[in-house]
Amino acid sequence: MNSTGKESRHLGIHIDRTVDDVYAYASDPANLPAWAHGLGEAVEKADDHWVAESSPMGRVVITFAPRNELGVLDHDVTLPSGETVHNPVRVIADDAGSEVVFTLRRRPEMSDADFERDAGMVAADLRRLKKLMESA
Repeated sequence: MNSTGKESRHLGIHIDRTVDDVYAYASDPANLPAWAHGLGEAVEKADDHWVAESSPMGRVVITFAPRNELGVLDHDVTLPSGETVHNPVRVIADDAGSEVVFTLRRRPEMSDADFERDAGMVAADLRRLKKLMESA
């Protein structure tokens, strides 16, 4: 549990590419459909955010942290219900490669099974990112 009493889980993966390479690719929302299937198969830019019409949750609006030198890939996902979920994500140096760490936060209404399902989806997304980055 974190300081707010909510459960968090850190899901990470090592990628044999530099932090700069991974951050450049992962910070471009246009690349999301290739690796972040939890956000849908297509995203479109709309003003200062991105919209995924066909996510597993329905239409979601995604707002990303501004590009930065710190490897911060945080993004807010506004669900069809209007609830906004903040997703902390970091790309950090790991020897000559990098590690991508996603902090999954359990929402109050989530069952154990829902939380585990979300963790599995995030882990699968991170594995796809690793495969894409290491095969490029």
